Amino acid sequence: MSSPAQEAALTKWLAEGRRGMGQIAIDAGDDGLFALTHRDDASHRHLAVHTRAEDAEELARFDDVGNYRALKTAPNLRHGWRLTLTSVSEVHMALDLFYPGRLAAFFAWEKETLEVTPLRDTLARQTGMYRVAAKIGEDEANALIGNFCRSDGGCLRTILWPRDKGGTIASTILPPEKFDPQHDQTIPLLCQEACNLLVAEARKIVKGDL
Repeated sequence: MSSPAQEAALTKWLAEGRRGMGQIAIDAGDDGLFALTHRDDASHRHLAVHTRAEDAEELARFDDVGNYRALKTAPNLRHGWRLTLTSVSEVHMALDLFYPGRLAAFFAWEKETLEVTPLRDTLARQTGMYRVAAKIGEDEANALIGNFCRSDGGCLRTILWPRDKGGTIASTILPPEKFDPQHDQTIPLLCQEACNLLVAEARKIVKGDL
């Protein structure tokens, strides 16, 4: 559930012209309604109409060919829908379902309270079958992040975390804008810590499963 402060922040962002988040386009009508669509469909008229913020959960579940989207910030959001909502609080709920936790991360980043965790710290705290992921080499980590986290086919998030406490860039393969929250003037999808899927891929590399 959103807090009054977060709803006020979202209202401010929309008024400033931040009319998108990831692959979502947000249109604020003169009638007080908000229309969310896939950004590729923003000018399309014949779309399946949904009217509940909760519908975003199902819209985000599968891609265009019916494959399950394990990573919600992957650039494979399905097309062909319009989500019409009546309030900023409903927009907040829908965006939180499309991109879990990303509004809160941006809110914290703007307040300069967002904490980031270096990759090596994330790997070092793994237990059980994922503990071995901490053994991934530097060159392997650089290549893994450069491929797995790329925006064109990997993940749309802007990486804020370094590879280690010394501040080593997460990957030299990725372009500079991948690390710049100001690059996209919509509401950016911020990544403050390596996700579980990246950790799982690191484990595969160490185990020789790739």
